[in-house]
Amino acid sequence: MKRDGVEIRWHGRGGQGAKTACLLLADVAFNSGKYVQGFPEYGPERMGAPITAYNRIMDRPCNVHSNIYFPDYVAVVDETLLKTVDVTSGIKEGGALVVNTSKSPDEIRKMLPEDYKESVYCIDAQKVSMETIGKNFPNTPMLAAVVKVSRVIDEQQFIHDMRESFEHKFATKPQVIEGNMKALQVAMKEIVAG
Repeated sequence: MKRDGVEIRWHGRGGQGAKTACLLLADVAFNSGKYVQGFPEYGPERMGAPITAYNRIMDRPCNVHSNIYFPDYVAVVDETLLKTVDVTSGIKEGGALVVNTSKSPDEIRKMLPEDYKESVYCIDAQKVSMETIGKNFPNTPMLAAVVKVSRVIDEQQFIHDMRESFEHKFATKPQVIEGNMKALQVAMKEIVAG
């Protein structure tokens, strides 16, 4: 069955916002006229426990409602998961891995299985978050990095829709809006390809 769209798998730890980033991506993709799915899969529900979340972003309705085993893109919100989870599992040819790390793509590639041949992108989402939001919320920069790499949504439309989303969500906290918007824009510029 041919699918006209993109599938993304998120790996993070409870409390880092991987689920939130996944759901925000679903919202902005929906606003751009796409058919979307965004859902988490939990193990033990506790802070710090590994979690996985999934996005399907399609140009037509999708009747598949399973986890994503062969993603186009994988986002790793916590670099320590590279040691314990096979984050490269099933990545399609031409796909990419997007990792929150201060390391270079070459350094990350050395931590991956030898048979992984697809692209690696790195963004120091913690640093971007601390500099723009003032707290370690890596999910906002990671969301921008995934949009930049996957091109699943036009970048300008994404920025516009995220501003509207943040203005609705944080109506009483304008300082939060500006920090998050800056985090999105900085991340799109600072992502490094390898």
